[in-house]
Amino acid sequence: MATAAELFEEPFVADEYIERLAWRTPGGGSRGGEAFDPKRLLEEFVNHIQELQVMDERIQRKVEKLEQQCQKEAKEFAKKVQELQKSNQVAFQHFQELDEHISYVATKVCHLGDQLEGVNTPRQRAVEAQKLMKYFNEFLDGELKSDVFTNSEKIKEAADIIQKLHLIAQELPFDRFSEVKSKIASKYHDLECQLIQEFTSAQRRGEISRMREVAAVLLHFKGYSHCVDVYIKQCQEGAFLRNDVFEDAAILCQRVNKQVGEVFSNPETVLAKLIQNIFEVKLQSYVKDQLEEHRKSDAEQYLKNLYDLYTRYIHVDDEIIVVDTLLGSNDLPSRTTNLSSKLMEFNLGTDKQTFLSKLIKSIFISYLENYIEVEIGYLKSRSAMILQRYYDSKNHQKRSIGTGGIQDLKERIRQRTNLPLGPSIDTHGETFLSQEVVVNLLQETKQAFERCHRLSDPSDLPKNAFRIFSMLVEFLCTEHIDYALETGLAGIPSSDSKNANLYFLDVVHQANTIFHLFDKQFNDHLMPLIRTLNCMIGQMKHILAAEQKKTDFKPEDENNVLIQYTNACVKVCSYVRKQVEKIRKSMDGKNVDTVLMELGVRFHRLIYEHLQQYSYSCMGGMLAICDVAEYRKCAKDFKIALVLQLFDTLHALCNLLVVAPDNLKQVCSGEQLANLDKNILHSFVQLRVDYRSARLARHFS
Repeated sequence: MATAAELFEEPFVADEYIERLAWRTPGGGSRGGEAFDPKRLLEEFVNHIQELQVMDERIQRKVEKLEQQCQKEAKEFAKKVQELQKSNQVAFQHFQELDEHISYVATKVCHLGDQLEGVNTPRQRAVEAQKLMKYFNEFLDGELKSDVFTNSEKIKEAADIIQKLHLIAQELPFDRFSEVKSKIASKYHDLECQLIQEFTSAQRRGEISRMREVAAVLLHFKGYSHCVDVYIKQCQEGAFLRNDVFEDAAILCQRVNKQVGEVFSNPETVLAKLIQNIFEVKLQSYVKDQLEEHRKSDAEQYLKNLYDLYTRYIHVDDEIIVVDTLLGSNDLPSRTTNLSSKLMEFNLGTDKQTFLSKLIKSIFISYLENYIEVEIGYLKSRSAMILQRYYDSKNHQKRSIGTGGIQDLKERIRQRTNLPLGPSIDTHGETFLSQEVVVNLLQETKQAFERCHRLSDPSDLPKNAFRIFSMLVEFLCTEHIDYALETGLAGIPSSDSKNANLYFLDVVHQANTIFHLFDKQFNDHLMPLIRTLNCMIGQMKHILAAEQKKTDFKPEDENNVLIQYTNACVKVCSYVRKQVEKIRKSMDGKNVDTVLMELGVRFHRLIYEHLQQYSYSCMGGMLAICDVAEYRKCAKDFKIALVLQLFDTLHALCNLLVVAPDNLKQVCSGEQLANLDKNILHSFVQLRVDYRSARLARHFS
């Protein structure tokens, strides 16, 4: 017979338990050929049930015993917890008493410290005054005996003393203390020179810590600016040894930028002064050498050098710099890889773009003022030379043929078919048209347009471009095409001529081909210069000025703003979409992308500058975000990746107007804003009405 304990297995399954019991009972199954015996199986089940009942009673008693023991231990534990709580309350009371006592003692100590400081500060001042009087007496006696003045290793202490004495001497009457004032001033000057010399020596040895120490002492002297001048001068020693002065300047500024913060307390001012010195001395001299050499003798080389210097190396394109600053990326046209773009990476103060622009204008102003006159003069002489060289190659002397023009063509042909004419000109089959001449003229004009685009003031650009175009019309259309047609017309034989050769049709064919080249030049190079983008941007400015109100972004009732975006935004977007559609219909090929990219960048800059004119409450900031989101939808119509990226960044910037102050730093370090200039982020945060009350400036200090 199997015991109940033997039949228990984990996990317990009732059906398997019964099967195991029946299997182990003789006669309980078909095992070993035994016949099934229900009585024995029943008896086994009854006995097993009794055994289970006994086991159940035994387990139940054990459970009751454990429950009683658990209840007893729970009561003991609860009693112990109560005792601990009472002890904790007593300890807490003692802690409060101790804390109050400590606070009382601390108050007394602070009060005592204030009293001691109140006594000690005048005492220290008196001691300091006594020392200064002692040193002052030495100057009165004319003999400096103190170790601080005679020991060269104590130059820092001597500088501090002489600087204070110098300030005191300024207040003394000259008639009574002229001699001692002179001695103090002389010592002041000597120490200043020693400090500058020490700074110079430390710079040559490359001892940054000593340079920083001496610069900190000189900061309170009048000669501090001279120290900066010496630093700037020594930085440039051996820096300009290669032919590329611009690359040398960029490398020098990058090297100094890393060092200047470790030496001076105002590194941005020192670096700006270095850059100003480089521009006004090295670059101005280099530009002058490159341009003055050819200014009067070789206009072609002069214009080429001026364009190369201004565009490839120094020219600051305002729109490109804004793009570069806002995107913080390298996905820009190659013209940004110039010296000014590299200098924009450094901290030069609040408005580095204006600073660099002024430096550049100071170098090029004398050359840009009369640029267009030089351009027109060169283009005129060059075009005349190209034409004359062609006619000389044909052994042809240009002659004046009537006063008519292409517009008289139909009338003159009609007259020739009906009326007898005088003797005609024999052209010997020559059309006097040359595609090579046309290509040369168009190439010269193309280069002139490119120079005009870069070197002209924006306000003079349309006028200057028109003057260049007029020169092209004069020499290509009038002096070449029109002259050939007039000559061809004059060469048409009379109607009664025999074996007449009609070369005029060849002239018309070539003139038509040439005029297509002229038309392509007009569309490819003149239109981008005299396009109506300025007018479009001006219209947008007018809409924004008329429709945008200050209360749009700072509503009186924050809880009652029902509009999704402002009326100014709706009208501007409607206007922009119409202009984009017109541009696509009016142009084709790359001209469309070129114009839309220019318009998109200007559109972005207009909105960027417009948003910075207002202050924003929380709800006003949300409305500004909605406006920019609508502008961004409008920017998608341009289908220019750069334009869309600019508005994505602007949308991210507007989030700074509404983000909680505690999350401001985290948002500024987000993916879209992490690469932006810190000054740009700060300028947007300053537009918030809670900028001062929430002390948001601390996030940018």
